[in-house]
Amino acid sequence: MKIFMAGDSTMQFNDYSTFPQVGWAQVFVEFVKRDVAVRNYAKNGRSTKSFIEEGRLDEIMELISEGDFLFVQFGHNDQKIQDPSRYTNAFGTYQENLKKFIDAARSKKAIPVLLSSVYRRTFIDGVLADNVHFDYPEAMRQLCEKENVLYIDVCEETRKILAQLGDEKSKKLYMNFDASEHPLYAKETNDNTHLRYDGGFMVSKIVAEALKKAGEPYSNVLCAPIKANDIFVGGRM
Repeated sequence: MKIFMAGDSTMQFNDYSTFPQVGWAQVFVEFVKRDVAVRNYAKNGRSTKSFIEEGRLDEIMELISEGDFLFVQFGHNDQKIQDPSRYTNAFGTYQENLKKFIDAARSKKAIPVLLSSVYRRTFIDGVLADNVHFDYPEAMRQLCEKENVLYIDVCEETRKILAQLGDEKSKKLYMNFDASEHPLYAKETNDNTHLRYDGGFMVSKIVAEALKKAGEPYSNVLCAPIKANDIFVGGRM
């Protein structure tokens, strides 16, 4: 069994050169059985449009087979109306492109799973900004309902966690830290989109809990039950 990951930088594999940044799929491998292979095709800066046009979905289709999973998470870059190479309309080309991922997976008897974007950490005067992802999560949810596809609302779940933690405590989830805290970053870093390990753990746990709740065949990939009282932030609040 294999899980193929299609998405953007919040999901992609990062090497040492961008440490401590991770894509959550790097951490998710700790939640799955050893005989389940996670194939990460997510790439920084991609939208549904650019991912498909670059042939990345075609690469996945050459390898995916019956019983495998295709996890699809886009939205951050689909919102970029100033960039026609990536922009899609939420209830138009965004849904149309997501449908292409669904149809492609099902054509190989694989199982599609759609996930909304990781919430952008956007605090204004100590208050978490609302609806920073506009209509894209809702457009994905409606499509999943129509197509009978498992939808994992990562956007809403991460929003709730950020609101619970607050401005300062939530910084450790993202690439937001003081100057010289990490040797590769000499200057202060105020990146509230990309994740550190604790952020990757947070998202992975959200995904694992959703798979467990959905039951078979989704829960079959998990290595162990997810305990209800597990603390989500790297084992600590």
